Amino acid sequence: MCVLLSVGCTTPAVESGMACRRIDGNRVQQAELFFGRDIAGHDRVSDEQWSDFLREVVTPRFPDGLTVLTAVGQWRDLQSGQTTREPSFIVRILASDTGKTLVSLAEIRAAYKQRFQQQSVGMTLAPTCSSF
Repeated sequence: MCVLLSVGCTTPAVESGMACRRIDGNRVQQAELFFGRDIAGHDRVSDEQWSDFLREVVTPRFPDGLTVLTAVGQWRDLQSGQTTREPSFIVRILASDTGKTLVSLAEIRAAYKQRFQQQSVGMTLAPTCSSF
C-alpha cells in the first residue's frame, strides 16, 4: 500500500517511524536530482564542468554527503513529440525535512539550468529512513 504525499510515496511503516526504529535510523527526505548533459545548440557538459558545478554549487549546500550516479536519461519533448536520450547525472541527497533543504534544492536546480542553458532539472522527493 502506498500513501500519496505532496511529492512522493511512502509506506505506513516509514510514516510511523517503525522502519526507522528497526534500523536505528532517522527520518529524512531523499531527493534525487536529474541533470541532463546536453546543452541545446552546443556540446555537452564536460566532466570538468560537472566537477566544478558539484564543488561550487552542490557540495556547499549539502556538505554532509551525497551520491552521484551516471545515467542515460530519456524524455519526450511536448512540442515536437520527439523522444530524446542523453547522458545524465543523478544526485541523491538525504537531508532533514526543513525549509532550508527545499531552498537549497531549488537553488541547485536554478543554478544548473542557468549555467548550462537547460529547460529543466528533474527532481523527486520522498520521505525515508537512513542509518549510517
